[in-house]
Amino acid sequence: MRTFDCEILVLGAGPAGLSAALAAARCGKSVIILDDNPRPGGQIWRDGPQVSLPPRALRLRQAVAEQPGITLLNGARLIARPAPHSVVFETADTCGAIRWQRLILCCGARELSLPFPGWTLPGVTGAGGLQAQIKHGLPLNSERVVIAGSGPLLLAVASTVKRAGGNIVAIIEQAPVSALARFAAGLWRWPEKLLQLGELFPAHYRPASQVIHARGDAHLQSVTVRHGGKNQEIACDRLAIGYGLVPNLEPGLIFGCVTENQAIRVDASQRTSVEDIYAAGECTGFGGSELALAEGEIAGYMAADNPGKSEKAIAARTRWQHFAQALHATFALPESLKDVITADTLLCRCEDVRCGDVQNAESWQAAKLASRCGMGACQGKTCATSARWLYGWPLPHPREPLSPARIDTLIHLAKPEG
Repeated sequence: MRTFDCEILVLGAGPAGLSAALAAARCGKSVIILDDNPRPGGQIWRDGPQVSLPPRALRLRQAVAEQPGITLLNGARLIARPAPHSVVFETADTCGAIRWQRLILCCGARELSLPFPGWTLPGVTGAGGLQAQIKHGLPLNSERVVIAGSGPLLLAVASTVKRAGGNIVAIIEQAPVSALARFAAGLWRWPEKLLQLGELFPAHYRPASQVIHARGDAHLQSVTVRHGGKNQEIACDRLAIGYGLVPNLEPGLIFGCVTENQAIRVDASQRTSVEDIYAAGECTGFGGSELALAEGEIAGYMAADNPGKSEKAIAARTRWQHFAQALHATFALPESLKDVITADTLLCRCEDVRCGDVQNAESWQAAKLASRCGMGACQGKTCATSARWLYGWPLPHPREPLSPARIDTLIHLAKPEG
């Protein structure tokens, strides 16, 4: 196991992580970025053979690459925290440890998938999941695609599907027309977002609607959509679903960071409740790439003891926080979305655990004791998030290792430092 030392460790190479690392390095700090993706950019700027990254992403990546004080460790999964100021990580070939003086959590968010009958059929994926597959080279070849759920990600995915040759037959948005109209009317405060909306907004957009059933034999063949109390069958080859994003809290929780509103709590300086630990981006609450960039820059300067350089970023953060508040108000998920779930609907697709198997449990831990829920390949990252929203269970504390790890990594982890 190789051990690295740095002044500032950044967990995550999305917009917030890259921005934080660059700010800290410009203050003369030695920085390591640890990220589990093969290339920097996070989910929003995921690179691949069918990707045309925005100019801002390319400029930021180039600036980070040109900084001699930044070391980028890609394809590296966080495994554990063996001591208060160190972490253990694993790559495809080896494992290592990083000792740090200050830590900036930029661990992003993941999609919220809400179960419904048929959602585990081949051909049904997460909205962001389909987008990632396309960016890595998946051809659609005029396949009929339905995109369903809630939030602006649906429009971004629709744009990606269209460029990949897919045929978008419907975009099913749960938010009502009145909420969407208020949101659109307020976009003059963020003209760049108004321009994006004009570029992305497609035909076949259906507000106040919900996919309630996916049907097919060996593969998806159609979906049932509910709108205004009436059901309609839509033939399709793919269904991409996403009900917004949920912050990745596990890295913060293993360091003891306090959470609030299902996100890592930070103050005006992006400090968490734990000394020497900061957080930025969507792990502190979803707000888009512009907010993540501003928060990351503030966290980088603050962690580098140079708060005077963060004034411009603080102003940008305030502006984009207002946009985030508008997003949350517009695309809030109503309790009625739960009505389509039956006792036979699968919750944990890895272990074939049904909603009826766990619906009377009082917590995630109780559900795991009574079933194999969360014990499959994803280790509960999908089903635990869905179950929290469905049943109102308290947030479970993660256990180490955070990801499946090789035996040699665990052996090194068990050895005392020094």
